[in-house]
Amino acid sequence: MAKARRGKVTIVHKANVLSVTDGLFRAVAREVASKYPGVTVNEMYIDSAVMDMVRRPQDFDIVLTTNLYGDILSDIAAYVTGSIGLAPSANMGDSKAMFEPVHGAAFDIAGKGIANPTATILCISWMLKWWGSRTNSGSYVTAGEVIERSVLDALSSGKLTPDLGGGLTTDEFTKEVLARL
Repeated sequence: MAKARRGKVTIVHKANVLSVTDGLFRAVAREVASKYPGVTVNEMYIDSAVMDMVRRPQDFDIVLTTNLYGDILSDIAAYVTGSIGLAPSANMGDSKAMFEPVHGAAFDIAGKGIANPTATILCISWMLKWWGSRTNSGSYVTAGEVIERSVLDALSSGKLTPDLGGGLTTDEFTKEVLARL
């Protein structure tokens, strides 16, 4: 994945304190990384990664970490972009994957029609692209790319949900995306 992007992976752990669990994670990550000489790999402790995610988000590309740290970092990254409603997430393996919005349940706005559906829609895009890459099916990849472009176009139009300073409901923003498909 890194080779298809910017060629950079950041391993995030806390092996200095959690020497057994995070130490094992770090050792395995380094072992795998050694098989990809064209990929730049750096390491960060989770506390430093959180700080740098806020201060210098552009320094990150692919973050390899455990589930707990990934949850923390994905929430921070979502806030840095402007809203937790913008962030899709994925747990991807060689043969299986799970895609879900970072934002969770959002009980405080449930049923009000004001949730930002961007992350959910982008999860569908990522899922299609992932499946297409695994099955060598260009039509799935293309469908995922079209969905992603439609979301970006809708966001660029200035018609936004309340979390981004706009006034569109969840359904209205979804219709903006669908109109661009």
